[in-house]
Parts: sequence; C-alpha cells; structure tokens
Amino acid sequence: MSDSRALADALVFPYLNHAASMFDEQYASREDIDNGMRFGCGLPKGPLTVIDELGLETVRDALAARFAETNDPRHQPNPAIERLISEGRTGKAAGQGFYSYAGDEVVADELTPAANGQGAARPIKTVGVVGSGTMASGIVEVFAANGFPITYVARTQDKVDAVQAKIAKNLSRQVDKGRLEQGDADAILGRLTGATEREALGDVDIVVEAIAEEIGIKNQLFADLDRICKPGAILATTTSSLSIADLAAQTKRPQDVVGMHFFNPAPIMKLVEVINHPTTGQDVLDTVQDLCRSTRKVAVSCADRSGFIVNALLFPYLNDAIKAHEEGAELDVIDGAITEHYGYPMGPFALLDVVGNDVALAIEEELLAEFQHESLTPAPLLREVVAAGKLGRKTGEGFRTY
Repeated sequence: MSDSRALADALVFPYLNHAASMFDEQYASREDIDNGMRFGCGLPKGPLTVIDELGLETVRDALAARFAETNDPRHQPNPAIERLISEGRTGKAAGQGFYSYAGDEVVADELTPAANGQGAARPIKTVGVVGSGTMASGIVEVFAANGFPITYVARTQDKVDAVQAKIAKNLSRQVDKGRLEQGDADAILGRLTGATEREALGDVDIVVEAIAEEIGIKNQLFADLDRICKPGAILATTTSSLSIADLAAQTKRPQDVVGMHFFNPAPIMKLVEVINHPTTGQDVLDTVQDLCRSTRKVAVSCADRSGFIVNALLFPYLNDAIKAHEEGAELDVIDGAITEHYGYPMGPFALLDVVGNDVALAIEEELLAEFQHESLTPAPLLREVVAAGKLGRKTGEGFRTY
C-alpha cells in the first residue's frame, strides 16, 4: 500500500466507522446518512456505500489495527460491522452489506425505510423567513424561486432592502448566463414582501428562522413567533448547533417546532437536514419533508443532537487531518491523497479554508461538549490559525494564502 493511500485510509476509516455507529444507534437511516454526505458535502458516495464497496471485513480489520495502535474509541470497529459480517452481509461483492445489491443496483430489503406520510401533511401556501444574512437571503430565494409567496423580516429597512438587492443580483446573474428568463426573475422578485416587524408573519403557514446562532436571541424569537403566528403554523429553525427542544420549550406549541438545517449557499446546495425533537408532530415532519421536495431539495431525517448528520461526520475528519499535518504530513500531500484515493471534490484543508476555520473550531467545540470524546478535542493548530485571524478564504489566508 502506498504512503498516500495509507494516509487517506487513516483519515477516512474513522469517519466510515462513525457513520456505521449512527446507523447502529438508529440515529438515522442508512439512506439518510449516505445522502447527507453526498448532498451536504458533495462526496461521490455515502460512507456506508463506501464500506460495502471496500468490504466490511477489510474495513473492520483496518479499524481494529488502528485501534490497537491508538486506543482511540473512534477506531474501534462498530458492532454493526461485526453483526452484518456474522450475517453474511460482507459487502457489495457478496450481494449484501449495509445495502442489498442485484449486480450494481441497490435493491429494497428489510432495512429499507418505510415511506413517510403517517402524519397527514399540512398545506403550505405562504412562507415566512426571519433574518437578513447570507443564509436567510438564500432561503428566501429558494422558496420564492419555487413559487411560494414570502414574507421576510429583518431588523431595519436597510437590511430588508439589502436582502432584495442580493436576490435581484443573483437572479440577474442567472439571466445573463441564460439559466433564467427575465420574466421568471421578475416573478420571483414579485413574490417577496419585506418587513421590519415580526407581526408581519401572523398569517404565514411556516416560518424558517436564520438569525444569529445565539441561544438567548433565538429563545426570544421563538417566544415572539409563538405569540404572533397563527395556530397550526410551523416554526422551523436553521440552527446547526443549538438544541431544538430548548427552542420548542419557549413556545406553547412544541409539537409545531422542527429543525430545518439548510446548507450554504442555500440556492445551490441540495441538502436539508430535518431534525425532530421528542415532541415534534409527525404531521410537521411530513409537511417539512414535502416542502423540501417541492423546493427540489433532498431531505434527510435525524434527531436533535449536536452536529446532526453532516457536521458530526465531517468535522472530526477535518480535525484529524489537521492533527496529521501537525505530525508532519504536508497540506498538499493530505489533500492530494483524499482527492486521489476517495474522489472527494476537495481535500480537507481546501475545505477548511472554504468553510472558515473559525466555524470549524466552533463546531469541534460543540461536538466535544456533546460527545465528550477526548479525540474530538480541537487540534492545537486549528486554535492557532483562528487566534491569528487566518480564517480561510474570507480573510485571504487560512491554512493557505489566497
């Protein structure tokens, strides 16, 4: 095995193992785990599909060897892998692993999740959005582009106007490139209604909030939405880190509160993580799934836990890459190993500089606080680059200079 391949495997195998543990805990279905990483990170294949293609015994043996060397619990082969092997489900070559196969095709089996729809979805005719940043503007554009009248609320008239201007600029760019007709762009802009008062949301069917990621500010917002929004309106949050149950507790309608985590940039990224807390109504989950489909998004379901699917799987891998660099592997060698051997669209350091090293550090801290795994401790070098203001492409310098 080449040094490059061994380096790639050392970074990817713990991530594959973590995906197997999500499946084992029934935190998310195999399809949602794989779709999360494909559509949330642009990976060519989901982790459980990769395990099937490599072979479960190959993955188990490599992890066991790594565990013996590091004693890191994230390298200890997950029981689901051993259980499937004992059932003869050793991977794609055997016709069964995490999935079942007929030749190259995945076929339905006893692990195929039942279709949703037990909760009788609510009709959604009008949508509200709270916020004026990049994510909020993107979400407004997504809904308006798919035919929904939108009422969006920002703190000042300047911010209201800035959202409109940003969307108009995006649409104009699409018209210039021939991807959109001018008449369609005008129709999308015609669906936007901006406001500075939250009371403007009184009659919408769902509100999606995308304001600052601070619990105090969001708590106040959910208390306000509970007071303002009509009975039966769904209250959704785009939080990537805060407890949805805590936000629901600010309302007298916790059954109507749900997570709806879009990925940035929202008009382009296909994934939405739909997060339920213990009292979210099934009809609310079904409604949000339907709404995602109607906006041409891929929805994946999971429970209310730090990192959800994508961040919980992605950021420990990125953190491990930084640790490998601290131990002497060069940035370009690490990035090249990942893109060459696993076909990822970019290596971990290219991705860190796109995401923002400050964002990566914040998410790592959240995962460490939630899961208490010592190996999730942010790499010292990550703290250093953030302290030095080297946040990535947005500051012109991160792990590389731009």
